[in-house]
Amino acid sequence: MLNNILKFPKPSPEFKLNINQPTAIYDIATHLRGIMHEAATADHDLVILCIGTDRSTGDSLGPLTGSKLRSFNPYPHIYGTLDDPVHASNLHDNIQSIQTKFDNPFIIAVDACLGRLESVGCVSLGRGPLKPGAAVKKELPSIGDAYVTGIVNVSGFMEHLVLQSTRLSLVMKMADTIAHAFSYGLRTYNR
Repeated sequence: MLNNILKFPKPSPEFKLNINQPTAIYDIATHLRGIMHEAATADHDLVILCIGTDRSTGDSLGPLTGSKLRSFNPYPHIYGTLDDPVHASNLHDNIQSIQTKFDNPFIIAVDACLGRLESVGCVSLGRGPLKPGAAVKKELPSIGDAYVTGIVNVSGFMEHLVLQSTRLSLVMKMADTIAHAFSYGLRTYNR
């Protein structure tokens, strides 16, 4: 009902901003609301899939975001937390579980990624699937109808080591920002 009153912006192909911008949570939430609104009007079940492992600082963005979001918001369809991470070893099983449990899921995938030095600390949102494990040359299935990625460190050389030596402070700030944005976005999600 509230979605009929509020006008949400149509998400652009990709939206990217640094988490240190003062309006980062609001801006991300606004774009997430637009994506969620489209999912609701198309009669999809919204699923938030947070990918990563707690065994690597740089790759812990997904499970940290999932755990924080669970603590902020009672939304039930969140996969991937610190207690129950979704990672390379169980990604396929989790995808099958989601496809079995939901008739028409709309999946927003959350994951860490590596990028250029000037993009470290940025969050990107976009439509289409996410390719987890690409930075470390893993062959994993693409997943999602939309994605949220956090650029946690620089790519280009010894990616496994780079992920291991990523600053936890940055990953925690990014997880807080993304989880708060999802929480605000979910407040207006009616399905």
